[in-house]
Amino acid sequence: MNRYESISSQFYGNRLLFGDPASPRVVAAELAASGEAEIFRRVDGAIVRERQPLRLFILIADRDLMRGFPGAHTIIELAGDFHFRWMATFDDAAMLDAARRHLRDRSGRAGGAPDAPWFAPSDPIEQHLMLTGTTFFIGMRFDELRRMQLDIETFISPGFEFPSAAREGDRIIAIALSDSDGFERVLSGVAMDERAMLAELVRIIAARDPDVIEGHNLFRFDLEYLEQRARRHQVKLALGRDGSALRARASRLQIAERSIAFRRYDIYGRSIIDTWILAQHYDIASRELEGFGLKQLAIHFGLARPDRVYLDAARVSEHFAERPDDLLAYALDDVREAGALAAVLSPSYFMQAQIFPYSYQNAVLRGNATKIDALLMRAYLAARHSVPAPAAPSEVAGGYTAMLQCGVARNVLHCDVTSLYPSLMIAEQHAPAADRLGVFLRMLEDLRSFRVQAKAAARELEGAARRNFEALQQTFKILINSFYGYLGFALGHFNDFAQANAVTQSGRELIQRAVGELTARGAQVIEVDTDGIYFVAPFALADEAAAQRLLDAVAATMPAGIRLEIDGRYPAMFSYKMKNYVLLDDRGEMTIRGSGLKSRGLERFQRGFMRDLFRLLLEDRRGAIAELYESYRARLERHQLGIGELMKTETLQDSPDLYRDKLGGKRRNVSAAYELALKAARPYQSGDQISYYVTGYGKNVKASDAAKMAAEYDPQKPDENVPYYQAKLADLYEKFRPFAEREGLFAPELSIVAAGADATAQFEMFDLAPDKSGK
Repeated sequence: MNRYESISSQFYGNRLLFGDPASPRVVAAELAASGEAEIFRRVDGAIVRERQPLRLFILIADRDLMRGFPGAHTIIELAGDFHFRWMATFDDAAMLDAARRHLRDRSGRAGGAPDAPWFAPSDPIEQHLMLTGTTFFIGMRFDELRRMQLDIETFISPGFEFPSAAREGDRIIAIALSDSDGFERVLSGVAMDERAMLAELVRIIAARDPDVIEGHNLFRFDLEYLEQRARRHQVKLALGRDGSALRARASRLQIAERSIAFRRYDIYGRSIIDTWILAQHYDIASRELEGFGLKQLAIHFGLARPDRVYLDAARVSEHFAERPDDLLAYALDDVREAGALAAVLSPSYFMQAQIFPYSYQNAVLRGNATKIDALLMRAYLAARHSVPAPAAPSEVAGGYTAMLQCGVARNVLHCDVTSLYPSLMIAEQHAPAADRLGVFLRMLEDLRSFRVQAKAAARELEGAARRNFEALQQTFKILINSFYGYLGFALGHFNDFAQANAVTQSGRELIQRAVGELTARGAQVIEVDTDGIYFVAPFALADEAAAQRLLDAVAATMPAGIRLEIDGRYPAMFSYKMKNYVLLDDRGEMTIRGSGLKSRGLERFQRGFMRDLFRLLLEDRRGAIAELYESYRARLERHQLGIGELMKTETLQDSPDLYRDKLGGKRRNVSAAYELALKAARPYQSGDQISYYVTGYGKNVKASDAAKMAAEYDPQKPDENVPYYQAKLADLYEKFRPFAEREGLFAPELSIVAAGADATAQFEMFDLAPDKSGK
């Protein structure tokens, strides 16, 4: 057994976390018939199919609820005295649906209601995976998946700005395909009519037989467009491994504060991975993306090829008519970049599919707390133990955060408390009171141990094995940090709000103690949050021995199991306000953190001005800041900044109709983006982005009255509102001028804000929040 196999066997043998090793290499699981699941495995490069009897269940609080139900079922009494003490099992999906209807009528409650006396996961296949212990991809590496990428380009009829599959004159003009085995093909609208292109797409997918279809914005554009055009031509999009058509339903995805409505698609025997959604997940964690377009993301992640073909998306129809070869090359580069982006962002979800009772596709679309709940429920049902009902939500206090100094600091270190909350949960044994089997902390401890091993293995191994362990350790990190959040998850069956508060209380005390110890040893603390502590070191950055002595002295005052590390050394730091700062490393590279300093709510020219200003501050060239301001102001006056610098791009959080209702009910303010969406010929939905700029003359115009779609801008006849944009630049300059005129650190007006308090109250004189009036 080689090193890779030895470490992997330790992970995959852990039945609390991973799926059943006796059921390996699963790439798909589907409801084949009312009483059967069809399992697809990739073995030696080929697909092996098998049928299994379905295993389905409903948890019930009282067995009498099933009285009078005529369908075949078995009732099992579960151990313990939790709310759901009984489990009704079924071997037929139609019978499960009938039982759901029976229980809803009998109890007067839907299964997802907080006070419902019954509960069942909505997806029969997820139920089957949970009861059988089966998960996807056990024993597989990511590079063993057969992955296909898909992208389409569309013709827009003259006189219209946006494509519409319902429009007679619009159509598909290119379908680009590639896969992980090196296959590439572009179906051309020059050589084929649309009906023939759709039929050939179906043939290629069947012939290449991918496990996964990847693409950028598949759910919200490509698949919906393909579906509508196929319906027009009466072509069956038989993309399923059983020859079935593409299936669709309305869905909604919540990613932190972002609510995304989309049309969800499913293909029998295959997963769909949308890199646009993967990017949303990535940005919630990193907050570093400036946009979610494929080209932007490819550049951000260093995936764009030097010879990549770029075209103006608004002129695709012209390119099709005049330079079709360029269009086909452009489409091919799109699928290449989609595949490369998926290879960067999806391996963590590939690993999660080995752990959770979800399909690969659903591992992307489910929230982290929901996944932890599924792990716990799987463990309890395997032990035939009763399951508690979720506890009623209550308030959870936030962690300790403090901004003690603002301005420019030199000689800065960052001290991190490694996985603070999970470490405290293990050290102080903070677990849900309802976890009578003790699986919660066992899982957390195993994940922490496995992450250490996976990180070590990634350093030792090469090639695909190394990439596999890098993805695994990143997955473990995500899950480890999700266990604390689960305690305060309103829908979690094992949630515990008292324990969540106990953990944050311990965290606050520990961080405050660390701040005191650092200060007592000569450090000047700048900022503190749950990610760690930034401080000015009382010694040279290069003195690693001194840094270690300081760290050891502080660690000696911490509880057992708490690990501290120096994970950043910075010659300079600009501290602006809480969780908004800029770091300059020893290579001269800047890292900007915080929505106030890089908000996508600011126009690009403002972000550019800020980046230039920050570099001058950090490099101690404050005297050049006034000149920088005058330079930007003059470029605005001479129309030298392109529309890409002036336009603002906003994501619609609500549908335009909901916006109109809220506006009528005085529940929100007027928005320029929504007003443009309401006037547009294209039907916009929540999650769509709109780019616009402001016209007219004068700095006091309302953006909602003077906004114009960025696509309408004519550089030959520039009509941007120069005074409006110059005023925005001036406001920005004034907000940062105090830092340009004063060297070093100084105390902010309001230094400490507890998480959960209104952070907008902090440091109001430098607030960068957008004007809520619509200006």
